[in-house]
Amino acid sequence: MGTHVIKMPDIGEGIAEVELSQWHVKVGDLVVEDQVLADVMTDKAMVDIPSPVHGKVISLGGEPGEVMAVGSILISIEVEGAGNAKDAPAVAQPVKTAPVVQSKPAPVESKPAPIAAAQAPVAREAGERPLASPAVRKHAMDAGIQLRLVQGTGPAGRILHEDLEAFLRQGPAKASAAANPYAERNDEEQIPVIGMRRKIAQRMQDATRRAAHFSYVEEIDVTALDELRVHLNEKHGATRGKLTLLPFIVRAMVVALREFPQINARYDDEAQVITRLGAVHVGVATQSDVGLMVPVVRHAEARSLWGNAEEIARLASAARNGKASRDELSGSTITLTSLGALGGIVSTPVLNLPEVAIVGVNRIVERPMVVKGQIVVRKMMNLSSSFDHRVVDGMDAAQFIQAIRGLLEQPASLFLE
Repeated sequence: MGTHVIKMPDIGEGIAEVELSQWHVKVGDLVVEDQVLADVMTDKAMVDIPSPVHGKVISLGGEPGEVMAVGSILISIEVEGAGNAKDAPAVAQPVKTAPVVQSKPAPVESKPAPIAAAQAPVAREAGERPLASPAVRKHAMDAGIQLRLVQGTGPAGRILHEDLEAFLRQGPAKASAAANPYAERNDEEQIPVIGMRRKIAQRMQDATRRAAHFSYVEEIDVTALDELRVHLNEKHGATRGKLTLLPFIVRAMVVALREFPQINARYDDEAQVITRLGAVHVGVATQSDVGLMVPVVRHAEARSLWGNAEEIARLASAARNGKASRDELSGSTITLTSLGALGGIVSTPVLNLPEVAIVGVNRIVERPMVVKGQIVVRKMMNLSSSFDHRVVDGMDAAQFIQAIRGLLEQPASLFLE
């Protein structure tokens, strides 16, 4: 038997150190070739580190949240044959357990995974009866646990004795609060800010510190636009795919930027240089399990309505599944952000530096409006957008959003050349 040492790889782009974000294995695990061992975080993206060999994990070289130099030992694996580290010790001590809740489960082994020590209360329909044996029900009654709050891991979601024990291991305060929502609570939980969450925090703090933000909000009547969207989906949805509102807004941004090129720009505040770009690479803010990510629709100016719709959907899926590449998460020239139905009435988006503009979409609501002297019901939506006042003047920002408004309220104009 030998030892195969895997070092922190050189991910490129001049990166000298990366953050160890998450382990997917532990000491003693058997791993196979190409199995993901760990996630590491660079300045731009999360990167998977796969195993190049089959073997058994004998040591881990760091803890989640630790910043490691490129070339440092990441993990040691016991393998058949000599391995690549003849002088490495045959047995190594595991790293200490880090105080962090992993966002993804460890790889599935041949034996069932252990029950998690912290379970979220289960949302069940009113009157729904959880599956459990009489013995489990008595166990729950004796412990003062409401079964409807317990996650079942047995067949068809059946609650087992182990599930009750896992629920109780959450601690007396949480278990008591779950059983009695009016119970007094004094528990605390510390959550390390690491990985993607740390990177998001750093970028947001950096953006608000360096850029001179100002926001501009405009109300848009999207009744005609939504009617067009519904019509196109009914006619072409089965063959070309369904359209949401986002590709129309991207199209409006592309057309409006022809008149306002100073908004499709990046500002290097250290070199004091503004770079205006002809290509419109639209970053689409996307929420994922690990935090906010901004995959980039490249050359939106050269894509059709359905082309942009397809690319937005593809990138959003890749980001949510953790499959977006570094190239797909960098290089945007302007960002579009939307919370969909949760979009609220108004928001103040934070710039995605070094860009100088971000367009925020709020939710659509039906409201009575006065049109040609008549009160009618219209579909209204706000655009809440932010700009870097060091580069974009207030008048230019207002005119840019007004141009988008005109295009969306008269949607035929989106396609006139």
